[in-house]
This record gives sequence, C-alpha cells and structure tokens, in this order.
Amino acid sequence: MRFDELNLSDDILDALDAMHFSECTPIQEQAIDVILDGYDVIACAQTGTGKTAAYLLPVIDLLADTERKANTVRCVVMVPTHELAQQIDRQMEGFSYFVPVSSLAIHGGNDGKAFARQQHALRNGADLVIATPGRLLAHMKMGYVDLSGVEYFILDEADRMLDMGFYDDIMRIVAELPKQRQTLMFSATMPRKIQQMAKSILTDPVEIKIAVSKPAEKVDQSVFICHEYQKENLLKHLFEQGFNKRVIVFSSSKLKVRQLSQAMRRSKWKTAEMHSDLDQAAREQVMHDFRAERIDILIATDIIARGIDIDDIAMVVNYDVPHEAEDYVHRVGRTARADADGKAVTFVSERDRRRFDQIEKFLDIRIRREEIPAEFGEAPSQDAPAADGRDRRRGGKGGHGDRRKTSSGKQRGRDGKKRDGGGTKPSPEEQQARQAAEATAAPEAPAASASESEAKPAKRRKKRWYPRKKQSKGSSEG
Repeated sequence: MRFDELNLSDDILDALDAMHFSECTPIQEQAIDVILDGYDVIACAQTGTGKTAAYLLPVIDLLADTERKANTVRCVVMVPTHELAQQIDRQMEGFSYFVPVSSLAIHGGNDGKAFARQQHALRNGADLVIATPGRLLAHMKMGYVDLSGVEYFILDEADRMLDMGFYDDIMRIVAELPKQRQTLMFSATMPRKIQQMAKSILTDPVEIKIAVSKPAEKVDQSVFICHEYQKENLLKHLFEQGFNKRVIVFSSSKLKVRQLSQAMRRSKWKTAEMHSDLDQAAREQVMHDFRAERIDILIATDIIARGIDIDDIAMVVNYDVPHEAEDYVHRVGRTARADADGKAVTFVSERDRRRFDQIEKFLDIRIRREEIPAEFGEAPSQDAPAADGRDRRRGGKGGHGDRRKTSSGKQRGRDGKKRDGGGTKPSPEEQQARQAAEATAAPEAPAASASESEAKPAKRRKKRWYPRKKQSKGSSEG
C-alpha cells in the first residue's frame, strides 16, 4: 500500500515525498488509520519494520489539527535509551517539516547546559516529548512539568524498557497522566509482563501483530562450532581474511566487551567498545567515529542491536549466541540493509549449542557450518547433540559422580574413602591371594577363656557405646 492511500494530510504526504518514502511497511499499513481513528493500540513488531513512522505520522497529523495550550505537553513518547530518543527526534524533524508541531528530546548523559535547555523547554511546554523514563522523572520531581494536558502516550520498545527495570518509573509517569488519553504500545516481543501492563494502561486496544521477519536474503549466514577458548583466534582469523571494515561484534557481557576490545587493539585493529557503562558523551563519540570510519570494528553488547540506524555494516559477528531467536534477528539485521549485501558469523561453543538449535528451529533453516583452521586445535563435533547441564554437573568438578584423585594416586568415591584402581572390584583370584597373604602375616591370637569372653564384650560395649552416643549427639547439635 502507498502512503497516499491512507488518511494522512497533504502536509504529511509532502514531507514523506520529500524524504522519498512512498510504500508503507506492514506495520504502517495496519496501524496508521487505526491510530487516526482514535483507538488504543498494542502492536508487536520487531525493530526495523518502520514502527516509528507507524505512530509518529498519525500523531503528528492529529496534533497539527488543534492548537497547544501554553506550558503543556500534548504527547509523550517513552523510549529505553538515549540513542533511540535522538534517532526518533531526527525522524520527527523530517516528518513534521511542513506542519507546526514542536518536539523535544529528554534524555540523560548531558552536561548542565543541556539539562537547563530541557528544563526551559519543559516549563514552556511542547507538542511532543521523546523521553527516557529516568530523565523525565528527574524533571517531574522538580515540579515544573505539567502532564495534565497529555493526549497521546506512546511506549516504544516496551519489552526492552521492562528488561532494563523501568516498569516502576513508567507506572509513576502514567499516574500523572489524564485518564482520557490515547495510548499506543509497541514491542518487539510480547511477554507476560507486557501483557499485564497493557491491561492496566490501555483501554480496549486494537491488537496488531507483525510476524518476526527472518534475516534478509542477502545476508550470508555461517557458523563456527568451536570451543570457548578458540573464539578470539577465530575472530582475528576473520579480520585477517579481509572482513575488517564496518564490522559489529556482539558479546554477551560488558566485561567481555571490554576484554575483547583490549585484545583486538593489542593486535593493532582499529576497534572501540559500546556498552551501558559508557556515559552519553562517550557513546555519541564512539558512534560518530564509527560512522565517520575512524573506527573499523565496534565491539558491543545488545545496546546497539536495536534502535541504531547504520546502513552500511559489512559484517556482524555473534561472539556469543544471543539468548533469544528474536535477538539473533535484530543483531543480524544490522547488516544487509538498504538492499546491500552482508555477512553474519556466529561462534557456537558447546554450552551455546542448545540456544543455537532453537535459533535454527525458529528460522527453519540450517545455517552453513564453517571449518576451523587446523592450527587452532581440534573443534567439537559439528553435529554433536546440545550439551545438557545435568550431564555437565555429573561429570564436572564436585558433582556426585566425581571421583577425584588424591595425592597418593588413589581415588575417592562418594563416601570419601580411598579406592584402588578407580574403585574396580578385584577378581576372585585376587581376593584369595589377599586372604592368604593376610593369614600368613597375622597369625591367630590364642582363644580367650569362657569367663573372659563373657565379661570383656560387655565391658567393651560399655566403653564404646557411650562415647559414640555422646559424639553423635554433639555433632547433631553443632
């Protein structure tokens, strides 16, 4: 469907034409007219499907129809990260070019001057505010933010905001909004907590669900089945093969991102790291350097898997397998954009096999296996079953089935006693030989008299019984 077939105003269509947008994406086709008709909406659509335009275009059109009262905010767009707030603000400038609608981005990571500008703008009001929850709350606590005139409340990347722990902040903001408003919720996934939130803040919403798309056909996907310790050398091997420009490497933790970035810099590759521990100024500088090609390789957490608009990524490397299949699609979707070619490589260690099997099942394909160079050592079997955590615990250090060697070369079983030869049972011939040796080495003691045999056992029982009872009682109390 074309945009001019929707009920958008001529001014909005002129802006889209100037931006060379003509065809709607599925989420835009299904959402725009529903929003224009005034319904609440809950939409499930992954990043990269055009959902920002799906809610901005109709809301801008609606805001342009009426004038704003002084010192009020008419629309609040909540987003999880500074980067996404900035990106939406840039899109807002293009979409609203021919209409008198003002916008303001409110996010952290700025200096005092930027905070003062945000403060001044919020005092005077704005048609549309794009904000991260924490920074908007910080302004609200100072008492000059008036949300009583909000007509439209939009949650973008709602699932990610909940993952980042913003649920309570969002609900505090919702408590300050008027009950009569139009609420739109967009999320890449629809877990139970998102559904619960939707029930509490939406009114009879129209549900729109766009199936998670697969990676673009022009993405060349491949996988290395490897040991964890082989990953770093494999990454360097890829770079040495010529895949060392416009590359994003995704890792699972901030610590690993830092360590891997340092290792690549020591190997003279032009790399930078991106994770949530960096302040806003540092993040913006890294992204600016990466876009300007002063940095060839960006090593990052999933902070840039969504909401970052970079069109010319040549290769994506999943240094660690993502936890969800949708996250794999988001990561791989960073390359082969705008009808370009791209490459996506995933390193799969034995502990990641089960998650990667789920990704292949979700995509309904078998991703091409690559051979590991012989100089990196032997690799795991390409078709070995996924490792089971229970099997690792049994065979691993300290498990119930663990028989650890002592310093004498013997082994211990479950009871902690030493076992010869790993606990194997001796043959009947060995048992007879042992008995004969013991009989020869220790001759029988002379038999005791009848009176001694009657008295001594009782005496021995008395001496042995009380200490055992006392010791058992003391150990149970301790």
